Amino acid sequence: MTESSKSNLAKKVKQLREKLGLSQEKLARLADVSNNTIINIEAGKQDNPTIDTLKKIAKALNVSVEELI
Repeated sequence: MTESSKSNLAKKVKQLREKLGLSQEKLARLADVSNNTIINIEAGKQDNPTIDTLKKIAKALNVSVEELI
């Protein structure tokens, strides 16, 4: 992922999570990923999340993967 797409993903995940009133920990549980994964994605530190991870997060946030990225 490019720097700008990582930044966009970070902003989008955080924005959607907060809109739903979810904590990072709750989103991690709903998406069945580690809490650190959510923290790192939101911080823009996750270099290349797998498509599986993106699908799980998108599903937990009730959006499509396309909307997420």
